Amino acid sequence: MIKAYTETFLTGNKVKLRKITQEDFQNYMNIEDVMESRLLMNDGIPFPPMLADHEKFISEISSEKDDFMFAVELLDQNVFIGTIAVYLVNWKNGTCYVGISLGSDYQGKGYGTDAMNVLLNFIFNYMNVNKVKLQVFGFNKKAIRSYEKCGFRLEGTLREELFRFGKYQDVCVMGILRGDWQE
Repeated sequence: MIKAYTETFLTGNKVKLRKITQEDFQNYMNIEDVMESRLLMNDGIPFPPMLADHEKFISEISSEKDDFMFAVELLDQNVFIGTIAVYLVNWKNGTCYVGISLGSDYQGKGYGTDAMNVLLNFIFNYMNVNKVKLQVFGFNKKAIRSYEKCGFRLEGTLREELFRFGKYQDVCVMGILRGDWQE
């Protein structure tokens, strides 16, 4: 019974979450180097990252720092398609943030929604967290729809918080409570 459960521990309908390995690094870099994707997820100055930037970022992810990053892999094909993470865990108040990054070939096909649902299951059933939060750029409508499918609700809008595409853009703050998720 336990063996069968551990085999499906972080498995959804389309993807599974697993630890990131050294073999994933080149695929990780290929996804993170796509400027179109970076413009949708990173609020910094859109400068292409260097190899050392990627290496530093990956090396600093550690459960000892309350950051948990997983590889997202296609369930049937064992293909690395991106990453998903829990970070800024506040154990005292029972909150955390999440983020996801998928390769452009895998966006809009339900993989992100499935991965986020698997991650929410992990957070609410194994981390004793009550609220999961995220921030998404207001112009990223596909991501907002995906988060809403997972049960996230808009909690507020940071008006003109981001300068992108030549003008100031809103950032949406979304959250889901344990009680909402259990329903």
